[in-house]
Parts: sequence; structure tokens; C-alpha cells
Amino acid sequence: MKTVWEQGYFIWGQGLAVSALIAALPIAVLLFLLGILRKPAWVAGLAGLASTLVIALFGFHMPLMLTLSAAAHGAAFGLFPISWIIFWAIVLYNMTVETGKFAIIKDSIGSLTPDLRIQAIIIAFGFSAFIEGATGFGTPVAVAGAMMVGLGFSPYFAAAICLLTNTAPVAFGAIGVPVITLAGVTGLPLDKLSGAVGALCSPVAVILPAYMILAMEGFTSVVEVWPAVLVAGLAFGGVQYYVSNYINVQLTVILSSISAMGALMLLLRVWHPRAHTRRKPAKGVVGAPGPFDLAIETSSRGSAAPAHTAPEILSAWMPYIFLVILVLLWGFKPFQSILNQATLAVPWPGLHNLILRTPPVMPAASPYPAVFNLNLLSAGGTSCMFACILSAIFLRMSLGGFVRVMLASTRQLALPILTISSVLSMTFVMNYSGATGTLGLEFATTGVAFPFFSPFLGWLGVFLTGSDTSSNALFGSLQVITAGRLGFSRVLMAAANSSGGVMGKMISVQTIAVAAAATGITVQEQSKLLRFTLRHSIILTTLVGLEVLLFAYVIKVI
Repeated sequence: MKTVWEQGYFIWGQGLAVSALIAALPIAVLLFLLGILRKPAWVAGLAGLASTLVIALFGFHMPLMLTLSAAAHGAAFGLFPISWIIFWAIVLYNMTVETGKFAIIKDSIGSLTPDLRIQAIIIAFGFSAFIEGATGFGTPVAVAGAMMVGLGFSPYFAAAICLLTNTAPVAFGAIGVPVITLAGVTGLPLDKLSGAVGALCSPVAVILPAYMILAMEGFTSVVEVWPAVLVAGLAFGGVQYYVSNYINVQLTVILSSISAMGALMLLLRVWHPRAHTRRKPAKGVVGAPGPFDLAIETSSRGSAAPAHTAPEILSAWMPYIFLVILVLLWGFKPFQSILNQATLAVPWPGLHNLILRTPPVMPAASPYPAVFNLNLLSAGGTSCMFACILSAIFLRMSLGGFVRVMLASTRQLALPILTISSVLSMTFVMNYSGATGTLGLEFATTGVAFPFFSPFLGWLGVFLTGSDTSSNALFGSLQVITAGRLGFSRVLMAAANSSGGVMGKMISVQTIAVAAAATGITVQEQSKLLRFTLRHSIILTTLVGLEVLLFAYVIKVI
């Protein structure tokens, strides 16, 4: 009979506060190397993993074999399904570049407006959210970031803009998986959770286009394009609130993003911003020149993108049309159930149910499952793979050309995939050793201020895992237990975990690695990117915390 190891949440007999500080050391190591010493993300990830292993073994006294097995489980999850999705998304983009179709896509967007600020709203806010709603797991940042570089944005600014906007839609990403997961782990009604998350995320979505322009170029630029940021924000936020409360969780972001892009296209029939004029960057804004100054010369001369026929534009967009159709098909439950027949749920050797999670993290002592879902057919990355195959056939690529694109994409993603796998190894060891539980318990000691800090717990979870789904699985139950003890709405606190969590997406190391791979930014720019996103991540999470306080003490409707 196999021995079951019982989690403990206090290190070396110390109190909760000291234990939490020790448990957080790997996070500090990772941030210090990446943000201060400006080491490559893969170096920071491996160092974070090494420090996590030391604390798990000697701080929490986790058995060696369990520790190594947890690390291997995390690395495997980093390879599949996470890197599987990213790889095929990059292959699809590289195919459009190789065949010259991306130039036509760029021109088709440029024909709507030569103003890169509006183009950024369409792609980074609208199209990226659509991809988030359809597939999630890093694909939106990869696809939208690569598209924006092709449109003329510098790689750094393309990555920054995409990370900044990949927030409010994330809670309903991948056909609603994060909220569905939250309902599953908490036992709360899905419809109530969906409505609560929508109520918290919709106000952020309304201001996000304006916030993006403000963060990148300052208030003057926001004023110059105020009709666009207003229309896009209201269309997205309004539809997000309505669908999440009155239709269903699965279609929330898909319908919201379509509404925002459609509203912008209608607006551009009757309004265009005046020529973008060069000026000194606003105080505290990212850099000089700004990302939208790249289009100044084009905008000032009033030159237009090259003209293309409707069939040429349709042909160029077909790879992404294939992607959208197949992703939606993969999310269609009857078809998904057929694909899932080939899924293998593999109990992870040397780990599954061999760890016992104990109170106060869990209501009662319970085994910690470790199951690796080998869903090769039903995985979102597989739908993207078939989109690549159909696109290769449609674009008449030779087999040799397709293979060359795949090999080039593999070389492009080698270090980002190492980063993703090492960081997920780190987070899995933290989860299974009890370190994450220790950090969660420390957040729960905030008492009457817990509604404000509740979103920061979700934020921490997404920073560690890169996934709102994983954060909900990690801290959802803890949020509900704490809410019950302190007398707050369990639905509200669970929703706060997901809504605050998405603001941590932009500082997750694996998400930054995805953005870096898609846009080709340098190692030095990765460090700069983390420092930029960290500031805005804290600001937006604070905004969600204030919302939760409002709902907890004033507007008690959730």
C-alpha cells in the first residue's frame, strides 16, 4: 500500500506570516532575475523552479519522489496543451507571412483607417478578444502580437498592447472554461457565477480601449480618438454584461468582441480621427516615440493602403477564418464529445492521490488528484493544427514549404517553450507541496478587508500559472470557504478570484514568453515589458478590488 503524504502549511514551526514569506521566495527570485537583473525568461524560470524545489524539500518536507513527479507533471502540462496551442498559432501566422497573405491582411485593416491607434483597438482589443473567447491559453497574444508587428508596430509595443488588453476577456476565454471550472470546484451555480464575473469585468472592458491609449501615449491621444474608444468599450462591455447574465457563459466574449469590431467598422463609415501629430510623450508614458507615432508619416500624408479586390482579401483572411470555424466546431459539445472518445485520462505516476490536502485550505482532508488529460483530438491546439493544414491546401503551399515553416516555428519557440514548462513545473510543485495554500491562507487573514484583497489572490494564482482556469481551480474553494467564515457572498468572492485573476495574465512569465516569441522582442525588452505590465496589472487589480468592496458593502446584489 502506497504511503500518502499530508500537506502542512507552516514552515519550520513558524507562524503563517513568516511561512508565507518563505513560500513566496521562488516568486521573488523569478521577479528579481527577470525584472531587476534582466536575465532571459528561461533563466528566470529555471531559477524559480530550482528555488521552489529547495523550499518544497526542506521547508515543507515534501518527499523527493513526490516533488520530482509534481515538477514533471507541470512540465508535461506546459508542453501539452499549452505549447501545443502556441506552436500551431505561430505556424499559422508564419504561413500567412510566407505566402504573402499577411501583407494583404495588413492592408485590409489599414484600408479601414491609416491610424494605428484605431488599428490597435481593432486587433489588440477586438480580434484578440475573439481569439481569446474561441481558444484562450496564450493564442490571442501570439496571434494578435504577430499581426501587429506586421502592421508596423515595434515588437515591444505590440507585445505591451496585447498583454494590456488581454485582461477583461480572459475570464470567459476558451468558450467559458475559467468560469465553468470555477463552478465545478466551488459547487456554485454556473449562471450566478457567470453573471457575477460579467458584472465585475464589464466596467473594466468599457474603459480598456481608452486605458490602452492612455498608457501608451497619454491623455491627448485619448481625446483625439474618443469616439472610437467609447464605441468599442461600450459595445464590448455592454454585450459582455448582457450575455454573461442572460444568455450563457460560452458565448460571452465571442459575441462581445464581434460587437466591438462591428461597432468600430460602422463608426469608421461616418468618422475618422484627425491626422496624428507628433509630440513629446506624456509624463510617465512608456517611451519615445510612442507606438502610434510609427504611423505619423502615413497618416499625415493621407496615403492609403494598397487596393485589393474582395476575393484577394477573403483569400488572405481564410487561414484565420478556418481557425475561427474549427475552434468553434471544437467547442460544439456534440462534436467535442466525439473527439473526447479518444481522450486518455492518465493518473500521473508517483503523484495521483498520494498527497492529502488538509484544513483549513480544504473543508476536510481529501486526496489531491494529479491527472494528465491526453486529449490529442479535442485539444484547442489540434483545431489550430487542422486550420494550418487546411490553410496550406487552400494557399497551395508545397509539402516542403509547409515543413520549412514548421521547422522555423520550432526554432522560434524553443526557449519560450522551455520557459513555459519550467514555470509550470514551479507552480505545480508549489501547489502540491502546500506553498500555494500557505499563500492563500495569508490572504484570508485580511478579515473585513478581504473583499478588496480577494481579487489579488486570483491575481497571484494567474501570475503563478498563467491561466485563469488554473487560478480558479487553485483558489476557488479557498475563496468560498473564507467568504462563508467572514459572512460575505460566496458567489461574489468566487467571482472576484476570476475577475482579479485575469489582471495577472499580463505579468505571467509564460504569457510574456508567448508575447516575446510572437513579436521577437529582445531579452532586455522582456525585462522592460515586465516592469511596464506589473504597474498596470496592479492598477487594474486594484480597480477590481474596489468594485468588489462596492458590491460587498454597498450594492449587495451579488
